[in-house]
Amino acid sequence: MADPPEEAGGDLARAGPGVAGPRRGRQRLEALLNRSLRIRMSDGRTLVGAFLCTDRQSNVILGSAQEFLKAAGLGCPGGAPPADAFPGSEPRVLGLAMVPGHHIVSIEVEPPYP
Repeated sequence: MADPPEEAGGDLARAGPGVAGPRRGRQRLEALLNRSLRIRMSDGRTLVGAFLCTDRQSNVILGSAQEFLKAAGLGCPGGAPPADAFPGSEPRVLGLAMVPGHHIVSIEVEPPYP
């Protein structure tokens, strides 16, 4: 007797290369669990922490989170802030943090330490 499409992976195989099914999205999120993420927010702050969970509204929970503020343009030509002020800014430890999905500008996966 043949396996149902869900168990045999038939839905994903028929979906084609350009279509991501719900299973594939879930697998991608599960692969990111406990990985370090860098989240840039609409107000200029950057949060770095371990990805713990998300929900349907794209809210993200980070564990052991640190907040980095966008540096003011002190000492820069024309008073403009540097392109990436992240390395020079002083972190603030937040611990467990919930980031509302509508404030997220970008999410990057931090490379693992060697």
